[in-house]
Amino acid sequence: MKRKLRSAAYVVSGVAVGAPLLVVLAAGLVLGLVASLVVVGIPLLGLLALAGVPVGALERRRARLVRQGPATSPHRTPDAPGLAAWLRLRVREQATWRELAYAVLMACVLWLLDLAVAACTLVLPLALAAAPAQLALTGGPDGGGVRPAKLWFVASYPAACGTALIGLALLAALLYPLGAYATARAAVAQLLLAPREAETEARLAEVTRSRARLVAAFEAERRRVERDLHDGAQQRLVALSMGLGLARLDAGPGSPLADRLAAAHQEADRALAELRELIRGIHPRVLADYGLAAAIEDAADRSPVPVDTDADLPRLPEPVESGAYFAVREALANVARHSGAARAAVHARYADGALRVRVRDDGRGGAEPARGSGLTGLADRLAVLDGTLTVTSPPGGPTVLSLEIPCDPMPPPPAA
Repeated sequence: MKRKLRSAAYVVSGVAVGAPLLVVLAAGLVLGLVASLVVVGIPLLGLLALAGVPVGALERRRARLVRQGPATSPHRTPDAPGLAAWLRLRVREQATWRELAYAVLMACVLWLLDLAVAACTLVLPLALAAAPAQLALTGGPDGGGVRPAKLWFVASYPAACGTALIGLALLAALLYPLGAYATARAAVAQLLLAPREAETEARLAEVTRSRARLVAAFEAERRRVERDLHDGAQQRLVALSMGLGLARLDAGPGSPLADRLAAAHQEADRALAELRELIRGIHPRVLADYGLAAAIEDAADRSPVPVDTDADLPRLPEPVESGAYFAVREALANVARHSGAARAAVHARYADGALRVRVRDDGRGGAEPARGSGLTGLADRLAVLDGTLTVTSPPGGPTVLSLEIPCDPMPPPPAA
């Protein structure tokens, strides 16, 4: 019974929402068209296009009367605060225009259907059930009788009570089709205002944005660690090495103290070399200062396997350069460790809105990313940037690793 009452409330509230909505939309359209003659109405018409947003929010909340839980909003959260960012995002979203179409449909058609269904399933039976009260209000049988719902004439209390029983029975019977109509009506609203495809796309978009934010935060933390090591620990080791070198000059040649200072000096130099290699692995300075092309050449020079490079690239966004650089470095490391290749080549170009890099070696082939070669992690890293990683490695070789990242080049720095 509770569910039937909620269905009745949903249908009646649809009439209460649709009738005022028709008045507001019609008045706003007329006022906007008239005021557009003096340009003032153009912003009003633009705001009228957003009228579906509050209507959609109200309808998703109203759907809780007949559906389990509120429908998820298909709208995304603006990336920046402020009304301007909110308006830009809403105008670009398909959900805004679906909600506007629903608002027009609600104002012109749906609330009239709700009114017709409510009149047939609620008003008519209740009017019959109220026959005794109507007869009493008109003065009873001596008052001339009444005609409940304009159907038949009732001039006595027994006839009025019989009419009331018919009305109650009719009301109980019509509550079932009323519930079916309310469920179908809510399903139409769900289909137009919050389709499951839109919900899935919104969630995937939010997951993608959150993953990109995590990668950006990771890159920022990587650069901070590199900067702290470069400007802090490395400078202290350099000072320590210089101090040990000066102390060796003051110690007597061949003395035990000179030998210990020489050993300490060598250890400091080795620690400094390892720290520099660690800093280069965290975030190479050449990548930040000169770009991806120079960083690829630097990685090729440090590879144990001879590498031919052909990289002609503009400056690209930092996440793109970083992702591509570490992919190339991991590929060259795999060439040195697993391929048995005598030579490798790296080709990198930017064209048609995407960075494309290809790493090729003449090794034995048979590389499988699923066996833990590090390529799976690189594919996940590139997926954050909407990039793709492809590995072709037949037995006997050659192995070709290709990556593609859609991006826009960075604008050139202003002339000095």
